[in-house]
Amino acid sequence: LHCPGSFLLLGERLVNSEKAEVDVQSLGTKLSLVGLFFGCSLNAPCKQFNGSLCEFYSRFKKASEHKDKLEIVFISSDQDQKHWQDFLQEMPWPALPFKDRHKKMKLWNKYKVTSIPSLVFVDATTGKVVCRNGLLVVRDDPKGLEFPWGPKPFAEVVAGPLLRNNRQTADSSSLEGHYVGVYFSAHWCPPCRSLTRVLVESYQTVKEAGQKFEIVFVSADRSEESFQQYFSEMPWLAVPYSDEARRSRLNRLYGIQGIPTLILLDAEGHMITRQGRVEVLNDPECRLFPWHPRSVLELSESNAVQLHEGPCLVLFVDAEEEGELEPAKELIQPIAEKLMVKYKAKEEEMPLLFFVAGEDDMSDSLRDYTNLPEAAPLLTILDMSARAKYVRDVEEITPVVVEQFVNDFLAEKLKPEPI
Repeated sequence: LHCPGSFLLLGERLVNSEKAEVDVQSLGTKLSLVGLFFGCSLNAPCKQFNGSLCEFYSRFKKASEHKDKLEIVFISSDQDQKHWQDFLQEMPWPALPFKDRHKKMKLWNKYKVTSIPSLVFVDATTGKVVCRNGLLVVRDDPKGLEFPWGPKPFAEVVAGPLLRNNRQTADSSSLEGHYVGVYFSAHWCPPCRSLTRVLVESYQTVKEAGQKFEIVFVSADRSEESFQQYFSEMPWLAVPYSDEARRSRLNRLYGIQGIPTLILLDAEGHMITRQGRVEVLNDPECRLFPWHPRSVLELSESNAVQLHEGPCLVLFVDAEEEGELEPAKELIQPIAEKLMVKYKAKEEEMPLLFFVAGEDDMSDSLRDYTNLPEAAPLLTILDMSARAKYVRDVEEITPVVVEQFVNDFLAEKLKPEPI
């Protein structure tokens, strides 16, 4: 029997609504896709989505030619076993055992789940993400005709006419050979409006520098009227508001979980970064355009949101002036770059982000929030979603110390302290 990768993550045993154990191997050799359903019985949207997912699942298992290739596994954040057990009664698929907390946390982190309900389709053999936004699959493809819902090229998903705010249209083929920003935003969302103001400036700066750059606005507005009003402030292109299917497919393609999100693509349509919002706010002069990911970031107000996206190594140093962070960056950069190369080759996301932090209000509030000692230099790994921290307090921080710390963390050899 083959033992698929995602099942190594799930462990050997699952449970079903009859409280019976389900051997992971028994899920069948034809299995190629697993839907990880992250949810909680006390959450009303999760209960509602569970109803739609049950219908989707039973239709798929009855009618689809691919019925043996899909299984769903429930991964719950319930704190109460009775509530969990009652919710499981409504489900025709297995679940991760209630007591497997550590495994649950690892899956939440690995797949960067930030809100529930969430349904992430992963390859049963490798555990790689096939589609991050399963909620939209269930809504948009109720008969499961597009199985396995894998990523299609951007050019194919965006294909069709695009609007300019002077009512003229351009075909999506005009984007070929350009860097493209795919901008998910809406007028009702205040952070979106403030990002748009900055982005208009950035767009002009990049165009004036002679770069082939275009932005495509994908609206999450609640009416055609508010879309028109918001789009009138934008000098770039938009997917027509009336083309709901195309807007939804773009949301699905990039697994959008919140707005504003700005995705940057290279001229071939491959993703450069999902962090366009942070980059634009951090680099108003657009000196670093097209914002390829940097291996080590200097902690700032605008990139601090990334601390919540998964485990982060933060090296706190005694530095008040800008240039004083450079030696700290140079110390950890080779280690971070090596990791980037390794995970890029595996086509997987970085398991750890790297930051250096000097002495400023941002660092102080982070230390307070995570209850860290005042020492500097201080080497830490902070995992906000697991509310865990790992601290290496040594006299001298050398590349060897950092590399050992990172390797021990990735091999789960470090003991977490609570945040």
